[in-house]
Amino acid sequence: MTTKNYDEKIAFIREYLNVEDNFDMIHLDLEYGQKRMSLFLIDGLVKDEILQRLMEFLARLEPETIENHTVAKLLKRYIPYVELDVENDTRKACEQILAGPTALVIEGYEEIILIDARTYPVRSIEEPDLERVVRGSREGYVETIIFNTALTRRKIRDRSLKMEYLSLGRRSKTDLCICYIEDIADQRKVTELKSHLKEIDTDGLPMAEKTIEEFLGGQYWNPYPTVRYTERPDTAAAHLYEGHIIVIIDGSPSVMITPTTYWHHLQHAEEYRQKPVVGSYLRFVRFVSVFLSLFILPLYFLLSISPSNIPEALNFIGPSEVGTIPLFIQFLIAELGVDMLRMAAIHTPSSLTTALGLVSAILIGQIAVEVGLFSNEVILYISVAVIGTFATPSYELGLANRLFRILLLIITGIFGVKGFIILITVWIIYLASLNSFRIPYLWPILPFSFPSSLEVIFRTPVPLKERRPAFLNTKDSRK
Repeated sequence: MTTKNYDEKIAFIREYLNVEDNFDMIHLDLEYGQKRMSLFLIDGLVKDEILQRLMEFLARLEPETIENHTVAKLLKRYIPYVELDVENDTRKACEQILAGPTALVIEGYEEIILIDARTYPVRSIEEPDLERVVRGSREGYVETIIFNTALTRRKIRDRSLKMEYLSLGRRSKTDLCICYIEDIADQRKVTELKSHLKEIDTDGLPMAEKTIEEFLGGQYWNPYPTVRYTERPDTAAAHLYEGHIIVIIDGSPSVMITPTTYWHHLQHAEEYRQKPVVGSYLRFVRFVSVFLSLFILPLYFLLSISPSNIPEALNFIGPSEVGTIPLFIQFLIAELGVDMLRMAAIHTPSSLTTALGLVSAILIGQIAVEVGLFSNEVILYISVAVIGTFATPSYELGLANRLFRILLLIITGIFGVKGFIILITVWIIYLASLNSFRIPYLWPILPFSFPSSLEVIFRTPVPLKERRPAFLNTKDSRK
C-alpha cells in the first residue's frame, strides 16, 4: 500500500498492527511544525532516551521547513540519528515495526521514516559452559544477533568479511546473518547455502538454528550432525579464516558452521591454547575416549558371552559374579539409568545438583551392586563409556554415538560376533555416505588424503599450517 493520504495511512497501520488489542503497541499522535505526525513503536524494544531526544529536535521544526524540504533533506538536517531508513510501502513499514524499529509518519509525505532505536533484553557476555578452556578468551555469544555480529567483527577486521542479512519465517520474521570472508570462501557454497535458506517455508523458527539444520540437512532421521555449533567467537573466527561459512540466528547463542566433517566435531579450542605436542596429546586422548564410548560396552559383553575368544593375557575380562539378572539386561538398564540421570540433572535446580549426584552414585553404585542388580564390572565399564561420551566436544555427536552404542549392544546381544562385525561395517558405510554440502562426511579418511589425515590426527603447529583445507575449495588456498 502506497498513499499520501495521512488519515488512510494511519488507519491502515493501526488496523494492521492491531493497536487497539495490543497494550505494548504504542501509537503517539503528535503535531510539530503545524503538521500532524505519528510515531509507532513496540514498548520494551525501543530506547526511550533516543526517542526523547529525537522528539526534542522535531519540536524545533518550523512549518516552512517541512513544506520546503524533501524527506531526504529532513533526515540529513533535522533528524540526527545514525540508523535511519525510508519505506514507501506502508505494509512493509508495518513489518519493520514488528521487528523493533520505530516508524515516523508525517502528514504530506508519502514516505515513512524508520528509526532503528531498538534495544533488547540481553544477558552479559560470559564463557560458554560446553566449550570452556583453561587459558584463553572468556567471551561467548549471546541471544542477540547484533551483539554476535559485533563479537565476530571484532575478531576479523577484514574488509572482505561479509555479513548478509536474511529474514526467515512467515510469521516470526526471524533475523539471520550469513557470515563469510569473500576473498577466501567458495562463492558456489555461499550461493548454495543462501538458496537453501530462502527456500525454507515455515511459520517460524522457535528452535532457531536447530530448526534451520533440519531444513538444510534433508536426512531427517540421521542422528549425526552435519553442521557444527559453537558459542565461542574465536572458534567461529578460526573457521571463517579456513573458508567456512557461519550462520548467526537471532535468539540463539550458538552459531552454525558449514560445511563440516565428522572430525570437526572432535576438535576443541583447548588443543590450540596449548603447545602443539600437548594439543596432539589432548586430541589423542579425546579420540581414545570416543572410541571407548562407542565400543567398550559391546566388546566387553561380546567377550563375556564368548570366553573362548578371549586371549590368555586377557583372561581377567568377564564378570566374576554375573548377578541376579542377565548381563545384557544389566547393560540396558544402566544405559537408560544414565540417560535418566542426565535428564534429571538438566531439570534439577543448580543448588540441588550436588545432592542429586550423591544420591545417584549411592543408588547406582553401592546399593545396586549389593542387592545383585549390577555386577562390579558393569558399573566400571558403563562409567568408562559415559566418561568417553562427555569427553566428546560436540554434544550432538556424543548423543549420536550413544544411540549407535545402544544399537550395537542390542545387535551384539542378539546375533553375537556376526552382528557385531556386520553392524560396525554398516555404520562405517553409512557415515561414508553422508555429506555436508556435498562434502564427504569422513573426509580426509574416506576419501583418503594423507596430508590432511595427519592434520586430523595431530594438532599441526600454526606456522606449518600454510594451506587451508582442500575440501573447502577456497579462493585463496594459502594462509
